[in-house]
Amino acid sequence: MKTTIFNLEEKRLKEEISKRRAKRVLIQLPEGLKTEGPRLATIAEKAGALAVVSADPCYGACDLATLDARSLDADLIVHYGHTEMIEQKQVPTVYIEAKARVNVKEAVKKAIPLLKHWNNIGLITTVQHAHMINEARELLLEAGKTVAIGDMGRLKHAGQVIGCDYSNAKSVLKDVEVFLFVGGGRFHAIGATLATAKPTIVADPFEKRAYSIEKEVQKIIRQRWASIREAEKAKSFGVFVGLKPGQKRFDAAIEIKKKLEKNGRRATLLAAREIAPNVLMQFPDIEAFVNTACPRVALDEASKFLKPVLTFNEALVVLGEMDWEELCRKGWFES
Repeated sequence: MKTTIFNLEEKRLKEEISKRRAKRVLIQLPEGLKTEGPRLATIAEKAGALAVVSADPCYGACDLATLDARSLDADLIVHYGHTEMIEQKQVPTVYIEAKARVNVKEAVKKAIPLLKHWNNIGLITTVQHAHMINEARELLLEAGKTVAIGDMGRLKHAGQVIGCDYSNAKSVLKDVEVFLFVGGGRFHAIGATLATAKPTIVADPFEKRAYSIEKEVQKIIRQRWASIREAEKAKSFGVFVGLKPGQKRFDAAIEIKKKLEKNGRRATLLAAREIAPNVLMQFPDIEAFVNTACPRVALDEASKFLKPVLTFNEALVVLGEMDWEELCRKGWFES
């Protein structure tokens, strides 16, 4: 059997199909694991189920393909790479975390010199490395650091963060000076700084290196300020309602629509599964947009949009209900 850098729990996949007597299975994978789809489908079919691999993008546990599964008459979803985020009873769902098989020690050791100016460290990670967080903690303790790992209960694992939920980091905010993120890439580390206003160092076990993301964060903050200033001039707004199961915040969309209209702006509710530049181009008379779905769309891809796309809290800044300093302190990820 093929060995990958992630534990895809092939044996469990077969057992879940057999135990549930599933006849048709939808396999949902994040982008980095899509290449494993055909192999996993073969395993599922050997267990007695017709397998369909979702070819659509999957951005997180909020992006659960329940509607797709129902349209395919699937009686089981196997969702890889995330932990459960939303409760739904439409289609039985198995979550397989895809834990990484890489060692975190080398990257964490390389991060320690970058933490020399701080003594109190907050430790955060993704689900792929949550089982190794205590190894990272021990290395920091050996280096004389004080370590805090948040466990708010909103996410499955202590220290776990996802793209829009940094509650574990926020729960230890008063006890830390800096966060160390153990995981691949900059995405979650940038989110941690935007959510907490604390610096974040990355210890990347895949690349076996450590680095700061301060420059990237400052660039995003400058972009966000520019978007807010441009949106202040707008008279017409489109307010996006996300149609993905974990991103549908209809009440928030209605709330911000009412606030905009009370402020003398025209506001139109727009429903979309994907918020992309080509979607905005269909509404040339709308001058600015508020996104109540995934906040990372506006934050991480601002340069791709020709018009300002604001988060809920940024819209409050435009309306004068929140100032810039409060936004930076409160963060971009919740209303």
